[in-house]
Amino acid sequence: MAAAAKWRQKLNWGRQGVLKLIKNRYLSTLIRKPIRAMEVTNKLIVVPWDFTEVAGFALRHALRIAKQVNNDVVLLHILEKGLMPGVESARRDKLRAIAEDNASRSGITVKYHVTKGSIFTEIADYANDNEASLVVMGTHGMKGMQKLTGSWALKVIVRSKAPFIVVQDAPKDDGKFQNIIFTVDFQRENKEKMAMAIFMGKYFDSKVHLLKTITSDNNLLKKININVNFAIKYFSQNNIEYEIHDMPKGNLAVQTIEFAQKINADMIVLMTTKNIMITDYVMGASEQYIIANSSKIPVCCINPRSTFAAVGQFMYG
Repeated sequence: MAAAAKWRQKLNWGRQGVLKLIKNRYLSTLIRKPIRAMEVTNKLIVVPWDFTEVAGFALRHALRIAKQVNNDVVLLHILEKGLMPGVESARRDKLRAIAEDNASRSGITVKYHVTKGSIFTEIADYANDNEASLVVMGTHGMKGMQKLTGSWALKVIVRSKAPFIVVQDAPKDDGKFQNIIFTVDFQRENKEKMAMAIFMGKYFDSKVHLLKTITSDNNLLKKININVNFAIKYFSQNNIEYEIHDMPKGNLAVQTIEFAQKINADMIVLMTTKNIMITDYVMGASEQYIIANSSKIPVCCINPRSTFAAVGQFMYG
């Protein structure tokens, strides 16, 4: 009872009261208190960088998001082991020049960081250690260096506490995420995707399309409806425009891509498989199909219980 009373009290507190209580990677970018310049520490958007075209696409997406949310961008380059010192030095110089050039042209602070190791651990470790807001990664951004392909991107993503936006192409001319797809099923982790959908909706004035799975199992349908009602409640409280679409029984991953193509979606938000197994990497989890979609729609991947963003933290208009 005491916990319930405390929660109700939190919901009744105003905008400033919530911000005083919650230090969250998203909220820190939503509204900033006036503080002395020396105290300002902008959150980071991490872009894994290997000098390929698709890494450049990821950087362009990251810069547009950073401008909206007042974040810095950092280019993360991972060196293979055994490189000659001259090669390492040349890459650092090249990376520095790219960071400085993009900072000058965009007006965004662009940093760079070079480390050694495996892409499958270093990207997530750097994002986690630096409490990054987001990681924006090209699906094939590491191909040719450490053989990261679209399907194996999931192995990088599942280690991260920060959401991953995976891109295959340059941003659209307007740079907006006008239509976002958000799948709803019976799993309780659906609620963890809510924070990201609200985050994108607030910043980019996006319309969220809720894809509701249909089932003949009344118990599962009840859980799905609970999640849908939960989503409607929070989208309404945050003035997020939304539509609900029933998805007939079938392969949800395939249906999601088909619907995304139909409405020319700008982003798909999904939850990664909980406790993913090695067989998912080899055989292919459903996320891999969506991440590597042929329409090259950006995909935002959220890991269960890893974003540190309780949905209640966004309950203000």
